[in-house]
Amino acid sequence: MKPEDEYGMKPKKSGKTTRPSAVQIALILIGVLFFALMLVWPLIEVLYRALKDGWELYWSAVTAENTLSALRVTLLAAVIALLVNTFFALAASWLMTKFDFRGKSLLTTLIDIPFSVSPVIAGLAFIMMFGRNGLATPVVNWINDTFGTDISLVFSIPGVVLATIFVTFPYVLRELLPAMNLQGRAEEEAAAMLGAGGLTIFRRVTLSHIKWPLIYGMVLCAARAFGEFGAVYAVSKARGKTFTLPLEVDALYMSGGAEAITQAFAVSSILVLLALIMLILKNIAEWRAGKSEEQEKA
Repeated sequence: MKPEDEYGMKPKKSGKTTRPSAVQIALILIGVLFFALMLVWPLIEVLYRALKDGWELYWSAVTAENTLSALRVTLLAAVIALLVNTFFALAASWLMTKFDFRGKSLLTTLIDIPFSVSPVIAGLAFIMMFGRNGLATPVVNWINDTFGTDISLVFSIPGVVLATIFVTFPYVLRELLPAMNLQGRAEEEAAAMLGAGGLTIFRRVTLSHIKWPLIYGMVLCAARAFGEFGAVYAVSKARGKTFTLPLEVDALYMSGGAEAITQAFAVSSILVLLALIMLILKNIAEWRAGKSEEQEKA
């Protein structure tokens, strides 16, 4: 006599596989088609257009003085933005998850501003703030006169860095907050009761739980910094000095010549390569984070 459950239903056989329905197959095909048309095909087209006129033109484009300058500015802005945003994300996430204070919800809302404000508007705001007639211009001029410096925060490398920091501001923090909320406060409080100092608690207890979410957020931050265009375009002026790779691609493509357009695709291939590196690092971070969660549950 076959066993039945309390509702009189026969239990399903374990290990039995069901065939996908027509709706499931259609959805899978739609997803694959969308992925191929919107992601894979454009990337292949970029690489094809970059190499179609030969290796010599490609190499001359990616090693041109303006391209190398744009690559240096891009990497400099991305590294500084990554360091600044990582430091702030660690401090802010520690504050917001380990302590209770008034205005926590307001702080959370302010952190999301770069997600809702257009990057171009952010760049214009920096110009209005630090430009020739900006609100902060008297302070900058006083610093330059007092210390003999020549600080300029728009149409310069510092302006590009500030714009990049702004648009990448929430990425690391938004990965750390859920992880630190899930961790709670019990382990840190126990370590403090045993006499551990704040730095020791953070290094031995907190960091071990947030290590992979932190790396994941840093990868997202770097990837966003590499591709930023709008905010940087507003505060950048000189090609070969303050242009980043996206701006250099735009300058080459808008010049209109056939050779310049091919060079634009060649420079774009550098961004594609950076994107692939970030994608690989992102997947590694996701895999290690999932593996660490399984080990903790076990």
